[in-house]
Amino acid sequence: MTSRKSVLVLGGSSDIGRAAARAFARSGYDVGLAGRDVAVLEPDAADLRARYSVEVGVYRFDVLDTAAFESFVGSLPALPDVVISIVGLLGTQESAQSDLAHATTIMRSNYEGPSLILGLFAEKFLTRGSGTLVGVSSVAGDRGRALNYIYGSAKAGFSAFLSGLRARASRGGVHVVTVKPGFVRTKMTEGMKLIGPLTVDAPVVGDAILRAVENKTDVVYVSGKWRLVMLIIKTLPEAVFKKLKF
Repeated sequence: MTSRKSVLVLGGSSDIGRAAARAFARSGYDVGLAGRDVAVLEPDAADLRARYSVEVGVYRFDVLDTAAFESFVGSLPALPDVVISIVGLLGTQESAQSDLAHATTIMRSNYEGPSLILGLFAEKFLTRGSGTLVGVSSVAGDRGRALNYIYGSAKAGFSAFLSGLRARASRGGVHVVTVKPGFVRTKMTEGMKLIGPLTVDAPVVGDAILRAVENKTDVVYVSGKWRLVMLIIKTLPEAVFKKLKF
């Protein structure tokens, strides 16, 4: 049996998931990688074991299969110290405006699924009296924009859920972190026009998540520039904001 702390990364095959797993493994955490395709997770698990000499497990997890959440949590060999939800789907705004199935998948992937699974772990953590939950949300949830309001609305819901859960869980020794990365160079954003000064690489996000857990930070804008940008955007009058082309 290991005496090291452990982290479970939901969405372990994503670029940010891989970066977070490496950051925690580098700091001596045993790691659990969870995702829809276990075969995709295996090479990363092998790399973490070889590189950092930590224990790494892989688990199948589908954020849309909410009926399986309880059995998923119950099947884990041990309750982790930290759970990070990085799952999400950017989707296509234009398609989601008329394709209800696509819109539903975006909303469930970014709000319903992540909220329900972290809520389930929260109950376990509160019973134990310790633990940290991390939800990777988005600056897109700070205010609805014409170009991505379906994705943004789901992230807004997720951020609100994390805020309320944090207030409740803090009374029972459990910490909840909200992470807002901003633009990140990943497979999900490939082909998008990103703003250089406001864009970071996935390892920067992974390191920020680790620091937030260790420092018990509540809300993290990975790039401090985004905090100022979103403060300005949130204070714009609606009459002005709705005319903006972004």
